[in-house]
Amino acid sequence: MKKIFLIALAFVSLQMTAQEKRDYERKQKMERAERMSEYTPEEMAQLQTKKMTLDLDLTEAQQKQIMAINLKNAQSRKAMMEARKARMEENKEVKAISKEEKLKLKNDMLDRKIEMKKQMKEVLNKEQYEKWEAMAKEKMSKGRHQKKQMMSRK
Repeated sequence: MKKIFLIALAFVSLQMTAQEKRDYERKQKMERAERMSEYTPEEMAQLQTKKMTLDLDLTEAQQKQIMAINLKNAQSRKAMMEARKARMEENKEVKAISKEEKLKLKNDMLDRKIEMKKQMKEVLNKEQYEKWEAMAKEKMSKGRHQKKQMMSRK
């Protein structure tokens, strides 16, 4: 009887710990999103450019060109975040977007990625571009892995 009670107690405590961890991770994600929304597009672009300078060893001329690209991208991301936030507040009861809207959003995203790759190829030399692509793939795979983990927890 003691063994059964101890096993049941262990399962209950394990479940509670897992739930707390999920809640903590969700809270961290929300806090990170809030922190990022506090930055202006110029600040986001500057941070991103400095990180790329460290990772890719950019020249001064490359830094200026990359800064312009990052600023344009940060401005469009900020505008999209604001539009999504407004749409969610407007349609609180409707959570899913239509198939047409989803298709348009995906096409826009892919167009932006294609344009970004084209611009980076023009600015970076071959070695830097290959390293940038590898970093982008790693970031994407990490994001997919995290998304997969979040989906499996629900």
